[in-house]
Amino acid sequence: MSLHIAGMGWVTPLGSGVEEVWSRLLKGETAVATPISSPLGPDYPVFRVPADATAKAPAHPRLRRSSAISRFAVVAGLDALADGNVKLDSEAAKRTALIFAVSNGGVVYTKRFYSDIAESGAQAASPLLFPETVFNAPASHLAAILGITGASYTLVGDGAVGTLALKMAEDLLSGDTLDYCLVVAAEEADWLLCDAYRKWRLLRPAPPIEVFQRPPRGTVLSEGAGALLLQSEGLVAASPICIEKIAGGSNFRKQREAGICLEQVFAELCVDPPDLVAASANGTFIDAAEQAAIRKYSPEANVCAVKRHLGESVGAGSLWQTIAAAQALITKQLPGDSNVETLQSALVSTCGLNQQIAGLRLAVR
Repeated sequence: MSLHIAGMGWVTPLGSGVEEVWSRLLKGETAVATPISSPLGPDYPVFRVPADATAKAPAHPRLRRSSAISRFAVVAGLDALADGNVKLDSEAAKRTALIFAVSNGGVVYTKRFYSDIAESGAQAASPLLFPETVFNAPASHLAAILGITGASYTLVGDGAVGTLALKMAEDLLSGDTLDYCLVVAAEEADWLLCDAYRKWRLLRPAPPIEVFQRPPRGTVLSEGAGALLLQSEGLVAASPICIEKIAGGSNFRKQREAGICLEQVFAELCVDPPDLVAASANGTFIDAAEQAAIRKYSPEANVCAVKRHLGESVGAGSLWQTIAAAQALITKQLPGDSNVETLQSALVSTCGLNQQIAGLRLAVR
C-alpha cells in the first residue's frame, strides 16, 4: 500500500510553514543557537523556535496554559490540514485519525511539577501542571481543537518514532473506516535534556559541524514539530508525493551496531537506487554509519541532511527529514540553492540516538 501526502506542516527554529522554512533552507540558512544554562554543569547551545513561529496558534482555551510542545504540535497539525485544503467538520473528523509521535515529551512542565514536590512535598503538586506532564498531552489538545473523538494515539520512542507513526498510519488507513490520518511529532528543549544527552556523550558545546565530518563531536538539541496529513487510496490524490514503502527497521544494543541495522533498512528500500537520501546525520556516531550505508547501496544519490541546519529534534526529526525530502521532490531543489531536475525518488534514513532505526521511501506519482 502506498500513502499519498495530502498536506504538511512545519515548526522549526527557522520559523514555521513549509514554504518559509524550505525557502530559508534552500538559501543555506542555519538556525542560530542560543545558550541554555544548567545548574548541574556547563551551558549548552540549543536551537529554539522563535516566538513568532507559533503566533498563529488559535486562541483556544486548551492552549491557555499548555506547554510549548503542545503549541508546536497544534500549529504544525493545523498547517498540514490547511496545506491539504481539508476542513474537519463533525463528519470528516469521524473519518480522521490522529497519531502523535514523541521522544522526550513535555519535559519543561514535568520538571516544574516534580521540582515543586521535591522541594515542598506532595501537597505542592500543581493540578495545573500535571496534565502537561503526560506524553499524550499534545495529542489531547490537538484532538480537542480538531474535534477528533475517535482514533487518537501517542507513540513514544527514539529518533525514528515519527517513521513508525507513519507505519501505524499506513495500517489504520488500510481499512475503509478512515479517509485521513494526521501524523504529528514534536519536541521541546530544556537544560535537563541537555544534561541527560551529555551523559550519553552525544552533545557538544559548539554549533553544528559539516555533515559527515569526522571525528563526530556531538549534536545540538532543537525544538519544534512536523506534521504529515496522509490520505487513503480511495481519495483523489491531493499531492504527487507518496510514501512507497516504510521499513520498520530494528534496534541496536550498542552504537557500533547501528551500521548493521542501517544497512538492513537501506537494503530493503534500495531495490532501485533512490535519487536522494534524506539522512539523519547530526554530528554523532550516526554520521559514519549512514555514510557507509549510502556508499554501499546508493553511492550516486544526492544527500540532504537538514539536521545540520535545524539541529537534532529527536522525536520530530524523522518527520522533518520526510518533509524536506518531499519538498526536494516537489521543487527539484536542495539546500544550497542547487537545482536537481532529475529527482523522482528519495530514501529517508532515520537513525535514533538511543537504539532505534527505521526508514521510508518517497516517490513522485
